[in-house]
Amino acid sequence: QVQLVESGGGLVQAGGSLRLSCAASGRTFSSYAMGWFRQAPGKEREFVAAATRSGDNTYYADSVKGRFTISRDNAKNTVYLQMNSLKPEDTAVYYCAADTLSDPIKMVVTHEYDYWGQGTQVTVSS
Repeated sequence: QVQLVESGGGLVQAGGSLRLSCAASGRTFSSYAMGWFRQAPGKEREFVAAATRSGDNTYYADSVKGRFTISRDNAKNTVYLQMNSLKPEDTAVYYCAADTLSDPIKMVVTHEYDYWGQGTQVTVSS
């Protein structure tokens, strides 16, 4: 079992930056692939970014590629999402997720993750 707590959300103007953090506790953090997902009002939860257990490989949704960067520090049991050049359409609740996945095809799929944080709100004003 792993517990996840996100932080770092807030209100930012379009073009600005935020860095989200997700702190994990419980079983060995490095055993888990980590993902970031988001959910806007009235929309389905969608994939944003994922990192393999070591962090050597990362994956991104096309909508955030080149603007967002996922990274992890296994010594600190933390995964990050650096978000640059933010747009109003990035407004959503952002969730981190964990699972013992190794297949990159599964790492971009919401229901493949067993463990979720409570979410942190990101609002981008125009």
